[in-house]
Amino acid sequence: MIKCFKANMEPRKGLRIAEVIISILLCIASIVSIGYGMFQVNANVNDAKFIQSIEMTRDRELEDYSEDNTVCDVTYINGDKQLVVSYSYEDYVQLEDDSITAYEYETDNGTKLYFDHQNITDQEIQHSYGQVKANELAPVFNFGIASFILMISVLIMTLFAKQFTTYEKSWFLSIMVLATIISVIFPEESANGVNGIIIMLLYLLDTFLNILCELLISKQSRYNFLVSVFVEIVEIAMCVVLMYRFATMVTTLLFWLPIDIISYINWTRHKDEEESELTVVRKLKGYQEVLVIVGIVVWTIVVGYFISGLDISTDFYNNELLETAIIYIDACASAVGIANGLFIFFRLREQWIAWYICAFLEAVINVISGQYVLLVLKLGYFTNTTYGYIKWSKYIQSHSQEKQKQITA
Repeated sequence: MIKCFKANMEPRKGLRIAEVIISILLCIASIVSIGYGMFQVNANVNDAKFIQSIEMTRDRELEDYSEDNTVCDVTYINGDKQLVVSYSYEDYVQLEDDSITAYEYETDNGTKLYFDHQNITDQEIQHSYGQVKANELAPVFNFGIASFILMISVLIMTLFAKQFTTYEKSWFLSIMVLATIISVIFPEESANGVNGIIIMLLYLLDTFLNILCELLISKQSRYNFLVSVFVEIVEIAMCVVLMYRFATMVTTLLFWLPIDIISYINWTRHKDEEESELTVVRKLKGYQEVLVIVGIVVWTIVVGYFISGLDISTDFYNNELLETAIIYIDACASAVGIANGLFIFFRLREQWIAWYICAFLEAVINVISGQYVLLVLKLGYFTNTTYGYIKWSKYIQSHSQEKQKQITA
């Protein structure tokens, strides 16, 4: 018996050592990547030599500003050469020329910089150089950030190994590895004056926190609501930074944050009698499903119509029709999200169906918006939603049979 116990412990010990080694390597990769990137971005540029003056053409497709914008960035291009000039809204509306004379400079290490004037200062050179290098090294920064979050993911699965099955660990880490790969292949561009590296950080945090929350829900664990609070904070930050999905932002502020706290209390009061880590769950009645569907349709039309009438400016989208479509899809997603939140609060299995619908709607938004790394999160939603629905269904069925036996006994 003792030999058998030791034989079972040895593979587990070896696995834990491997997980610790992987965590250390990921930490080193993160420090090296971010450190290298910061060193390059903040490298001192002593001087920049003037090369030539060239004509650049204005790229109007990237412009969609209104009087709400205090700073309007106008992009001029010539082949792969690019110059971004920031104007006040007053100067922007008076801007009529479709071309500009750009002045090309080159640093000692061969980096090309472009300005709309000559006689540039050392501060202008340093700032422009930092922006150019940050964009060039976006994949390096993204890898460093993703490696750090992946390290945290591995540590969570190691420290709480007894709480997760082999499938759950594999699913969680697979999604995070895939998110790491996508973040390097498809780095985000800057938007609304925020560097694409910061945007990618928010995307990766959103992915990590959401799939951890989803996994805990499928396990009927009340601790999912504690993680969910951080999910809401990150998603609010994303909406503010990108100046989009205001229906979701308002829903998160006024509904999701309060419902997370209340749901944690409610789930704590309904622990399973045999396994205290589990929460008792159930299913919805037919007429209640009809009422929910009607409420979602009404919410989508009313909220979508209201937000589409607001004059909110963002340079994340460059097409008015596309932006309107996103608004209505977002309104529908927020309605389904509210239904989902109520289902979770009342411990109803139908919350998984709401997850399916919400994941599909958000995937559509991500594809239209080019947010490819968030598609990894939606893949995680779809797979874990199936897993959670099956687990909850088995639990409900087994406990229904137990109750029936108690009644007939």
